[in-house]
Amino acid sequence: MAAHLEHLVCDRPASGSPIRGGQSEADAALAAFDVSGYASQRNQVHPEPARGASRLSPYIRHGLLSLPEVWDGVEGPERDVAKFRDELLWQEYARHFYARLGPRTRSALRADPAVRSDSPKQSEDGAEWQSALACVSVNVDELTETGWLVNQARMWLASHWTVRHRRAWSDGEDYFFRHLLDGSRAANRLGWQWTTGAGSNKSYGFSRWQVEKRAPGLCETCPLSERCPIHSKPDEPIRNLVPKSTLLTRDGQLERTSGPSETVTMKYGEVATRSNRPDVVWITAESLGFSDAALVSNPDLPVAFIFDEPLLGRLRLSAKRLIFLVETLAELATERPIEVHLGGPVEILAGRVPAVTFAPVPGFRRLSAQMAETVIHPWPWLAAPHDGPIQSFSAWRRYTDR
Repeated sequence: MAAHLEHLVCDRPASGSPIRGGQSEADAALAAFDVSGYASQRNQVHPEPARGASRLSPYIRHGLLSLPEVWDGVEGPERDVAKFRDELLWQEYARHFYARLGPRTRSALRADPAVRSDSPKQSEDGAEWQSALACVSVNVDELTETGWLVNQARMWLASHWTVRHRRAWSDGEDYFFRHLLDGSRAANRLGWQWTTGAGSNKSYGFSRWQVEKRAPGLCETCPLSERCPIHSKPDEPIRNLVPKSTLLTRDGQLERTSGPSETVTMKYGEVATRSNRPDVVWITAESLGFSDAALVSNPDLPVAFIFDEPLLGRLRLSAKRLIFLVETLAELATERPIEVHLGGPVEILAGRVPAVTFAPVPGFRRLSAQMAETVIHPWPWLAAPHDGPIQSFSAWRRYTDR
């Protein structure tokens, strides 16, 4: 990190996250997860031992655990398994939503909460998050120190940022994206939009009663306990209506959204009738697990991972996120020869034929379309993408095969 990547990050932590990267860490986390009580305890925020959340999301986000694998691997009380699988389906929905709309997810939904004219611009160091409120400061500290938060705490902070203080939800989402080990433009962005009411016209109003219910005892530690500024629910924000994207109801390019259903060779983004054999496996941050389809199908090839320097220079992620990736690559290097590059993927892979697993993100489609020849393996969907409506989870769910 210090030698090669420090110029690309937004912070300088003394160490990585306590949630360590690597396939063995992912497998151990899944094996240790007890789903019993999940339905009633998944939203518990504090104290930490009372939480029912799985903390599997960083491993799911980076493909160390696939959603089908987690779906099949969890057993326990029927009610808890059903609720946990419902959350996995929400993750899948977010992936379908982003795969179809890409950058349009910033403005595709019905209404954005209006932003205060004097709302401060999000700074890289997150100074705007500083607060004497224990329910805010404790969770912001956990986010920046560990790179993870219980979903309920994410909703609290998103509501506090946007609904109560009328700040731009996209700035808050960017801050989460920098620091969360599971940060994605799919689940993270959709979570912010739904919490702030951009997708439903009804926001999540964070107030003290939720803290007392989900973090008992925390208010007693707060210096503002006797004059709590969030005692009452915030007013519903004024909304700016935006045109509804037609992609919310119909996908006219389903194959582009879902990727190939079988291994296919592409040349500059077009299906090739003749192809060369791949000579390297290209793994991406979306799919780093030992079960990656391109890895498994090409056991004798070297492996290449590329820290996309132009992209990372723009994103300015937390060092914890990159350390998580480095830990994962270090373990993979004990199993396969691996090259780690810093630069642009198209330039670094020029003159080679990479085998890679499709990733349901716009960046992958853009990069692979610029390559002379690429052998692309299917993505392990939990539910196959469909071309029907996705404007809400319930609308999407009616068309799924789960």
